[in-house]
Amino acid sequence: HVQLVESGGGLVQAGWSLLLSCTASESISNFYFMAWYRQAPGNERERVAQIDRGGRTGYLDDVKGRFTISRDMAKNTIFLQMNSLKPEDTAVYYCNAITAGSHWGQGTQVTVSS
Repeated sequence: HVQLVESGGGLVQAGWSLLLSCTASESISNFYFMAWYRQAPGNERERVAQIDRGGRTGYLDDVKGRFTISRDMAKNTIFLQMNSLKPEDTAVYYCNAITAGSHWGQGTQVTVSS
């Protein structure tokens, strides 16, 4: 059973940065696809950024130029560097990995104050 553990969330002011991490219980080279999602209260979960096995990345339009997804294969970890944070980025951020199934972390809260 794949386990994903997120960390790095917190409370910051608008304009500040945060680095989220997601560490997997197995080699991330096993995954076809990994992504960061977020869900704000009353909203549907939305995909923020993704990275595939080949290292290709993609982003939600709203975060392009501000967020960067990356990975460290040796540490079985992906990251989400979030810069120039806005209050509307406030949400619970989840890590997702796709193998034969879809696996989720427990989420980490990001709160951006104005």
